[in-house]
Amino acid sequence: MRARGRVGLVAMVVTAVTQAVTLSIVSPAGAAATTTIALYEMNEPAGSTVLVDSSGSGLNGTIGSEVLASTVVMGATAHRFQYMQPNTPPAHPGHLDSVPNTSKLDPGTADYAVTMRVRWTNNFGNMIQKGQSGGAGGYFKWEAPSGVVHCLFRDSNRISKTASSKTPLNDGQWHTIRCERTAAGVTMTVDGVKRSMAKGKTGSISNAKPLTIAGKGTCDQITVTCDYFVGDVDWVRVEKG
Repeated sequence: MRARGRVGLVAMVVTAVTQAVTLSIVSPAGAAATTTIALYEMNEPAGSTVLVDSSGSGLNGTIGSEVLASTVVMGATAHRFQYMQPNTPPAHPGHLDSVPNTSKLDPGTADYAVTMRVRWTNNFGNMIQKGQSGGAGGYFKWEAPSGVVHCLFRDSNRISKTASSKTPLNDGQWHTIRCERTAAGVTMTVDGVKRSMAKGKTGSISNAKPLTIAGKGTCDQITVTCDYFVGDVDWVRVEKG
């Protein structure tokens, strides 16, 4: 009986830990975009080349040849995007994690949210995006000038809304950052606390570009800068309403 009791206790502990991990990436109360389209937990072994989507959608991607997978930092296993001199030639496509273009990752006209758990200390870089300025169909992106995260949604008619963290987050600590686009506007929360909202509707966003993490996918560092992000990413989650 005591042996079975110990097994039961272990099972309870494992369940509690699993629930805690799950709760760390659930949608916040009041969120409109709550259906997970893609979840990149970034737990792949060192040397892996496939960015695994664990949501069940099958939206796997590619881990760049310069990305350090299986980096253990402050209790998390993450992808590390190593330091690069900002906007200096040549381009380094191996610096990126990339997911091939699919309409499933386009916001379209739906409620849409991206959440990342991330840490960094530099003051530059595009963190995640699909599409680029000047391209057809609109785009969304996160960037972090001076450590302040800005999340922009620009529709196919070039109507833009941007929310921000308001204060720098490049303090070397883990932060869970969420940006959500709804019919009411674009909202950013940091570690569960709302930081800002840009009110107003944006229209359809659908483009033919891949989803890229840690910089632009189409760039040459001469006519188009790559804006590479430097830091650690624990996980990325994409949701639609």
